[in-house]
Parts: sequence; structure tokens; C-alpha cells
Amino acid sequence: MFSRKSYTSVTLRSAGAMVAIFVACSANAQQKAPVDTQEMVLRVCQDPKNLPMSDEQERGFENKIAALFAKKLGWKLEHTWSPQRMGFIRNTLRAKIPDTDTYKCDLVTSVSPGFEMGIATKPYFSSTYAMAYVKGKGLDSIRTPQDIHKLDKATLDKLKIGIFTGTPAADWLVKNKLTKHMVSYQLQTGDRDQYPGQIIENDLASGKLDIAIAWGPITGYFAKNAHGVPIEVIPFPAKADGIRYGFSIAMGVRHGEQKFRDQINMLIDSSRPEIDAILQEYSVPVVTPAPSSSNAAAS
Repeated sequence: MFSRKSYTSVTLRSAGAMVAIFVACSANAQQKAPVDTQEMVLRVCQDPKNLPMSDEQERGFENKIAALFAKKLGWKLEHTWSPQRMGFIRNTLRAKIPDTDTYKCDLVTSVSPGFEMGIATKPYFSSTYAMAYVKGKGLDSIRTPQDIHKLDKATLDKLKIGIFTGTPAADWLVKNKLTKHMVSYQLQTGDRDQYPGQIIENDLASGKLDIAIAWGPITGYFAKNAHGVPIEVIPFPAKADGIRYGFSIAMGVRHGEQKFRDQINMLIDSSRPEIDAILQEYSVPVVTPAPSSSNAAAS
């Protein structure tokens, strides 16, 4: 990855002269060789509006972890912002800055361990889906997701449960015969200003929903930051009744960049205490996922 100087062989009359010239040339090369500044930049592609993972103001936990890695490397941190939805990898990790040979980014901070559009690092955390409700509104007896069936009929009948379609939350409602209570949300609407946390921050906190079920980092963060509304968070087990709720999250690099992947893996290992502290700060429910041949990341 670093440039190498090639030297032409020179026939000299004495070995002493050869040594002297070699040393002089080496010293001169060290003084004049340009610094490869490209290798001193950690280029990261992240979503500009996807708290608690990332945002353009760098307030998310993925922002903080990327900054931590850049600091440990002694590199400058640069971002390319793009909504993490259809076409994200094509438009970021695989795309070059116009009129240059430089890619828009070299690292994506949220991919599945089975990432096929590049190479995945080892997972740096695992979380699970979680249920949330506002305390003091008749649901405080719920301590596990299945406790919903212990509610009295009058309370249960009027429940409005918000979920994102196509997620394990929808599977749970079907499994538990609660689909009539479902209020569906789309993860990707095309609205760049929409973000998943609105289901907690707006609709649950305001009373439009009685319960919301979402990816644990989203649920935990927005419950903690609900502006005075006391919200209880109930994580799902990593796997139960044939439904997987727990998923691992890795980072991604381009195909062919195994050395860089290995470098990021070393950072993940050496930064474990700091990563755990950041996740705790953001109220991310951390779990050990159940073994699976395909541990796809959550939406």
C-alpha cells in the first residue's frame, strides 16, 4: 500500500564506495519521499439521519466508534453521507469520487457478518429487537414480551402496537395472534427526513401507539431521550419460538482488501472496552445471538 523506490544497480570500483553511496541515497530518499497522505485518512460512509447509529452531526454511536478508530490509527477521519438504503454500497463503498481514483469511502460501519457486496469484519456488537411502552398507562406488569397475554381483556383489546413491516416484530405478532393490533410502518419510504426512531420519539411518546417494537438500539436510545416521557424497554431473547430477534453487526470493506479488514479487526479487538462503553452510553441492549448459519444484520 506504500510506494517503494527502485534503485538502478551501479558498478563501483570498491565495496566501500558502494556502501557509502547506498547509505547516502537511502538517507536522501527518506528525506524527500512524499508522505502518502491517502493512507493517513479513514474514509467512512454513514447515514446522515439514522440515530442512534449515525447522523451528519456525528452524534451516533457508529460516528463515535469511527472517530475512536481514526484516533487510534492517527489518521484523519472523513465522511461520505448517504442514506443507508437501496444502492447504498454501490453509491459509496464501490463508488469513486468524480475525476479521481479515490473511493468515496473505505469502510462502512454497519453490515451483516454475511456481507456479500464486500468483506465483513468480525462483529463488533450484537443486539436484539425490543418492546417499549410508556410507564403508568396500564402496561407496567409487562416484564417480558409474552406478558402481554397476561393483560386483562379490556386493556389487551384496545392495544395499538407499532412495528416495521418485514421485521421479526411482525413475525412475533403473527405468532402470538396479535395482528389485529398492528400498526405498520415502512423502513424505507423514500423520505430522506424520516428516521426509524420516530416510532418511539413521536408516536409512542404522544400516545398514538401503546407499544412499539423495533431494533434494540433504536428502542433503547429513543426511550432514554424521550423528553420526560418515562418509557420502559423490554428486550426480546436472541431467539425464541423459532423466531430470531438477535443479530450481530459488523463493518464492511471492499473485496480484495483483506489487509485493511484485518487492521479493522485488530481495532475492534483492542477497542472492546471503549466500544462497550459507547454502546452502554446509547442504551443499546447487548446480547449473545443464538448460533445460526446466516446471522443477517437487522434492519
